[in-house]
Amino acid sequence: MGRKRPGKDPVDAVAGTGPVAGTYPIDTGTCELVPDSFSPDGWILMVNGVHSSHIDLADPRHLDFEYMRWIAALVESRWRPDASLRALHLGAAACSLARYLAAVYPGARQVAVELDGRLAELVRGWFDLPRAPLLRLRVGEARAVTETLHEDSRDLVIRDVFAGAKTPVPLTTTEFTAQVVRVLAPGGVYVVNCGDTPDLRGARAEAATICAAFEYTAAIADPAMLKGRRYGNIILAGSDTPFAEDPSLPRTLLGGAVPAHLWADEKVRSFAAGSRPLHDDPVREVPAEQSVAAPRQ
Repeated sequence: MGRKRPGKDPVDAVAGTGPVAGTYPIDTGTCELVPDSFSPDGWILMVNGVHSSHIDLADPRHLDFEYMRWIAALVESRWRPDASLRALHLGAAACSLARYLAAVYPGARQVAVELDGRLAELVRGWFDLPRAPLLRLRVGEARAVTETLHEDSRDLVIRDVFAGAKTPVPLTTTEFTAQVVRVLAPGGVYVVNCGDTPDLRGARAEAATICAAFEYTAAIADPAMLKGRRYGNIILAGSDTPFAEDPSLPRTLLGGAVPAHLWADEKVRSFAAGSRPLHDDPVREVPAEQSVAAPRQ
């Protein structure tokens, strides 16, 4: 139930109804739209009981989830606002980050991939998302869609897909990462949101996978997470060009509500030392993924 054909036409023709609080059936279960008690213009989207997205209708540049602010800071350190950014979001949900990038990069062309077709329809109706070609919602499984894309066709790929508390394994492997490398243009960036437990076993394995695929890597997280003291988010990134060229990025990350550290390539590779890159199982099945974020910080 809830599995969609890869490459189904994007959801771009749903009439805007505006957000209405309540619980709604979707292809993969249920979603709940909840008003943000701290903001008159804020809405929280929960998918199968898990916080997935936050939208501020008055300000698309307001990102409530700290890990999204870290991703945004990384992206803005690489591209000027006049860049014609070509972005692919694997895991759409309410398109919080896509909506943010549309505000910061008016010339951006974005595709957000969502497994759950009914959720995509609801989100398009509830929120003031840019219309195609600025933002296309494409219904499909993230890996299958990525494998259909042309070589060198994206500047930025963001993976933020969770089934419960974990990213489906087929979206973490060397074989999948090779598809991302193929899709990225020179100078492009791959960013993943990795949710992990204090043992950091999953983050180390994902770091090893990205280190094997890219010449340059980076990681962003708060100190407690990097020291293995709690469950949370680590942002990992890979590129064929260095990440340390903007001296303001570390200051930006430290100045947030949850101060974060930036690890450059050497530290990421040290972090990944002793872990092996992840690989596909000999027989791979399409995962029943959901676009839900790791727990809020």
